[in-house]
Amino acid sequence: CFLFFFFSSRRRHTRQRSVSWARRCVQETGINAEYMGILKRIMEKRVFNFSAGPCCLPMEVLKEAHDDMFNYKGTGMSIMEMSHRNKEYAKVWNNARDGFRKLLGIPAEYQIFFMQGGASLQFSGVPMNLLGEKKSANFLVTGVWSDKAATEAANLCKVNRVWTEPPKQYYNIIGEDKWKIDPEAAYFHYCSNETINGLTYYDFPYSAVPATMPLVCDMSSEFCSRPIDVTKYGLIFAGAQKNCGPAGNTVVIVRKDLIKKEKIMKITPSIMNFEEVNKASEQMLNTPGTWSVYVTGLYVNYMNKFGLKHFEDLAIHRSKLLYDAIDSSGGYYINKVEPKFRSRQNVVFQMAKGEASEKKFLADAEKAGLIDVSGHRMVGGLRASLYNAMPVEGVEALTKFMKKFMDENKQTLSTFTSLPGFLKKKKKKK
Repeated sequence: CFLFFFFSSRRRHTRQRSVSWARRCVQETGINAEYMGILKRIMEKRVFNFSAGPCCLPMEVLKEAHDDMFNYKGTGMSIMEMSHRNKEYAKVWNNARDGFRKLLGIPAEYQIFFMQGGASLQFSGVPMNLLGEKKSANFLVTGVWSDKAATEAANLCKVNRVWTEPPKQYYNIIGEDKWKIDPEAAYFHYCSNETINGLTYYDFPYSAVPATMPLVCDMSSEFCSRPIDVTKYGLIFAGAQKNCGPAGNTVVIVRKDLIKKEKIMKITPSIMNFEEVNKASEQMLNTPGTWSVYVTGLYVNYMNKFGLKHFEDLAIHRSKLLYDAIDSSGGYYINKVEPKFRSRQNVVFQMAKGEASEKKFLADAEKAGLIDVSGHRMVGGLRASLYNAMPVEGVEALTKFMKKFMDENKQTLSTFTSLPGFLKKKKKKK
């Protein structure tokens, strides 16, 4: 099978990629010989997807979802056709929730909700459910997404930004000794990984937040990428489409004592009302994204075979490969984030030659099967997202491409036409 794989591939790098991926799939998923023909056809057209979300998915998950597409477990219907009130679907729903409880070590005093609207809906949902009689909430703004959350919450309460003089660009995080916390606020919100800015708060200073103040964390783009202590938080929310599933499912983990009628604003819609959702059968108030929850459950089952330490080690290895390639480029590729805050999930970088060179880089990368390496439209530049299902071979392919592109297009820094500001020499005024 592997010889057939090797000699039928059209290009040398595609042959090497196909063999490597096929071997990994066989070893990790147990795909037997009858699937090799299908796998071959799939792999000939597969690319390395560095999108910030939706994410790439493990081959084992895709294979099982493929098998269940037309006839789920002998029920005679697709999982997408099945009623969310069907007893068979209740097993799917609870499999996903139980899987998260096992994977993250979620204690019984926490409830797990699967909600819609993405993590962005929780920017309003959290204050609506936690404010109670309080008039304010603390926000540590460290990038675009925490800023969006604070801006959204400001429609409902007074927002206290604990970093009182934030920079224009976020390349590090201010020390907690300089935070200005409102002790009367309803909760403290932060984003553990800023997807757009490419920085992560790995060692959050939990003791800096008053013990009686619920800690809220938007974990979207690093959720399930490393072990966490859930008990440190009052509420965690995350879109599944980064590290643990497809788009359409938002995971909310909330401490049960925070689900109180007196805390919930009267204007809160029922589908965003934690108490209403909690009282519903299976915590399913309305029709959920049934397919999204199903695939998320498959993904969580897959992760439970290895544990989160395994995925943390992979994240460290993958990101080191890419950061080493950037740092050893002699300034051709640039990452400005302070090393201890560099994200393992979203590696952002620029090219010293500027936007024109980045456009050529993206076009050539796509031809090489390296997809969605562009930076977010708000900040530009380049970004490679290295989520749980990204194979190490994908990062190796990207770093080899970067080296090749640099060698073929390199000029001395003095001849670059569009240098970033910190590399430009200021002209002396006459």
